[in-house]
Amino acid sequence: MSAMFLISLIIFVGGVVLFAVSSKQREESGEWGGGLQWAYLLMMVGIFGVLSQFMSFTAVLLIFVVVTGVIWLIHKISLKKNNAQDNNHFTDYMSGFFPIILVVFILRSFIAEPFQIPSSSMRPGLVVGDFILVNKFAYGIRLPIANTVLIPVGHVERGDVVVFNYPEKPAVNYIKRVIGVGGDVVEYKDKKLSINGKAVNDKLIPEEYNYPESTGVGEVNISAEQYRENLDGKMFSVLVMPHQPSVIAQGVRTNFPFRDQCQYADSGSGFRCTVPEGHYFMMGDNRDNSEDSRYWGFVDDKLIVGKAFLVWLNPLEMSRIGTHIQ
Repeated sequence: MSAMFLISLIIFVGGVVLFAVSSKQREESGEWGGGLQWAYLLMMVGIFGVLSQFMSFTAVLLIFVVVTGVIWLIHKISLKKNNAQDNNHFTDYMSGFFPIILVVFILRSFIAEPFQIPSSSMRPGLVVGDFILVNKFAYGIRLPIANTVLIPVGHVERGDVVVFNYPEKPAVNYIKRVIGVGGDVVEYKDKKLSINGKAVNDKLIPEEYNYPESTGVGEVNISAEQYRENLDGKMFSVLVMPHQPSVIAQGVRTNFPFRDQCQYADSGSGFRCTVPEGHYFMMGDNRDNSEDSRYWGFVDDKLIVGKAFLVWLNPLEMSRIGTHIQ
């Protein structure tokens, strides 16, 4: 049982208790009492938090849209029957959430979605603490939850920075760079990347890159070489640690889908994978500090969330606000 589940449960119970002791009568102003309103709000937040532990955020939002939509309809019918007044505190108050939740659902499902960078796997371009925006329609208008494309708009391309549902746990979102699309042969050997037999151009940046990394015993300083890569005309920086293996053999899953389309060197010097149609090969820009497709396999198109395009907030580094994601 996670901490978030317990917190959500406590919030819900708090709402129930507050509901039990609150007045169910309108005040002189015609509004319902503050205690009753807070009770409904706390119960909604608690239910949302509990449900989000078992299903995706989009699925929970859809449930709330449907439920509050039904309540809103009942409220409208009641207004007509009772001369423009709904005397049921539940439908009168809860119906007001429907337009707000509907707008949030539409914006988040079809236009843009916020996402927070949780690790250093995409350094140097994205750092821990970055809050980014993800374009939801860059790769087509998709059916919520099923995530199948309804209206084709664009295609996932090599070099794109993409947010997707983690194949091993779809409720969790990951962010990586697309290295290979369906049919591509991706090879990474001795820290050199090639696609379909053609080496990706890179150029060493003389200045060493250093960053702090939190560990279980404290914070350590990490040093890495920085390269400027050109993948299909997209320019971006990657980090490489020369003394680390290209792939840590012990971390490679043995049973991910299409596992037979990848070959790994026993020495850890590299790998070679053929990307299945309808799938993508993802890697972090921080090549030696990223768990990605080389370890857990390919990303199905149905798991794609959208294309990352902007850093809209970083409370630790305000100068990063407005940074375009390359």
